[in-house]
Formats: sequence, structure tokens, C-alpha cells
Amino acid sequence: MATTADQVLSDIKSYLHITWQDENTDKNLTGFINRGMARLQKTAGASLDFTVEDLPRELLFDYVRYANSQALEMFEKNFESELVSLHIEYQANSVDNSGGETTP
Repeated sequence: MATTADQVLSDIKSYLHITWQDENTDKNLTGFINRGMARLQKTAGASLDFTVEDLPRELLFDYVRYANSQALEMFEKNFESELVSLHIEYQANSVDNSGGETTP
């Protein structure tokens, strides 16, 4: 079964206008994708679905774009409001799903 990283790899390559087939490029992008997914899930405090067109997927694509351009240190600064929104949205959902009680 394909991992989420494998599922979004071709979409990210299209987003980045990468039209060539290269094992090293795919390996690098897959690493960026996995690290981006982990970082965004940590920020959200929840498991995220990156296969659906929504904020987590958008942020993942931009994370990979910045990582691929070797400008990752600017990602959090430039997407600060989106990252805060992601965190608040998923924390609010966890409170709603727990019946109003916060989970540690």
C-alpha cells in the first residue's frame, strides 16, 4: 500500500514544475514530504489528512517548496498566521470531539 508521501509526491512534483524522472529528486522530495507532514502534525497536535485539498495539504506543498529551495528557515515566518490557524482549528476540533473537555 502506498504511503501518504507516495500519494502526494506526483502532485507536489507537478506543483514544483518538476517534469523529469530522477530517483534522487524523488528521494529528496519524499524526505521533505515526510518531515513536513511530521512538522505540521506536531503543530496541529493531531493527525492530518494530506490527501484532501485543505489547509494541511496547502501548507505541506509550501513546506516542500521552501525545503526544495533551501529556504526552510523562512517557512515558519512567512506562514506564521496559517500555522497558528492550523493549530487553533485542530485544537478546537479536539475539544469539540471530547465533549468540551480538553485532553492533555
